[in-house]
Amino acid sequence: MSTDIAPRRKPRTLALELVDSLGDRIRDGRLALGDKLPTEAAIMAEFNVSRTVVREAISKLQASGLVETRHGIGTFVLGLGQAPGFKITPDQFSTLRDVIAVLELRIGVETEAAALAAQRRPPANLKTMREALDAVAAAVDAGRDAVAADFQFHLEIARATQNSHFAELMGTLGSMIIPRARLDSVEAPNDERRQYLRRVNGEHESIYDAIVGQDPDAARAAMRTHLANSRERRRRAQAEAG
Repeated sequence: MSTDIAPRRKPRTLALELVDSLGDRIRDGRLALGDKLPTEAAIMAEFNVSRTVVREAISKLQASGLVETRHGIGTFVLGLGQAPGFKITPDQFSTLRDVIAVLELRIGVETEAAALAAQRRPPANLKTMREALDAVAAAVDAGRDAVAADFQFHLEIARATQNSHFAELMGTLGSMIIPRARLDSVEAPNDERRQYLRRVNGEHESIYDAIVGQDPDAARAAMRTHLANSRERRRRAQAEAG
């Protein structure tokens, strides 16, 4: 006869299971906005858990914005809660693999942003794009860091879509999405680096020309080429390092 004993589930595991069960009821409408949750005793009896488990689960539901507890009255449904905001933190840019992954995301987002910008851009956005490109060129010629101006150019394209979600996403990511802001500080001699940055800005100019010309297909292709070139450069560096 087997003497194996199934391990008891920890209270924390039970609390998470209870969070899922109550959360499902809120999301599918069985517990609607403003409804009062069952009492602690009722939840304990239905789910066969302790009062400690119930209170931990309620606390987690509160933290998720799904419920609120009114002292002396009970716990009530607030709504569907809020998912954590999207963000990519600096520690997610620590390796070449990380940078390549973000470049893949940018290819998916920014190629379409460039096409929309070509269709919708107002004169003010074109002016700011032009200023950003001139700032990149001046920084490169002077041997200075051009990351800020580079990011400003890409951000202005997102703004030119007239769709706030593109600009919000770019703003959330910030200038660290420019690959050399994270990994290139000592990557190449000054002359070689300057030549590379001039090529990059030449790609920027192609994107800008397509947007000025209101050619969405050309803008999409130019942006894809620009970001794909950056991705391939990182892939080569990864292969050489590995």
